[in-house]
Amino acid sequence: MRNKYIENFEKAQLAEKTLPDFRAGDTVRLAVKIKEGDKTRIQAYEGVCISKRGQGTGKTITVRKIGANSIGIERIFPIYSDSIDEITVIRRGRVRRAKLFYLRELAGKKARIKELRRK
Repeated sequence: MRNKYIENFEKAQLAEKTLPDFRAGDTVRLAVKIKEGDKTRIQAYEGVCISKRGQGTGKTITVRKIGANSIGIERIFPIYSDSIDEITVIRRGRVRRAKLFYLRELAGKKARIKELRRK
């Protein structure tokens, strides 16, 4: 049983932000607001969405990108956070799982995800 005031607040938060339809395996680009001193800027973070979890305003996604020297970098983003300006789907991946944690052990060509072909 949840508090009705919290539920109303969450409904307002969910209605405020529109999200594209994406799932694990899709390559996404997130525009993340970064605050440095008294200035804010927007930085792009692009990678493969390896998991979605949670519900309501507590929903999060884990995005994995390959950094310098082929080192994998994963970040967990709360979807409804004010620090996320926008989410763009770059390409759709064809995967058969909801969580792609097996990508952590793969490197190079084996870590690639096939693109979903729309007809």
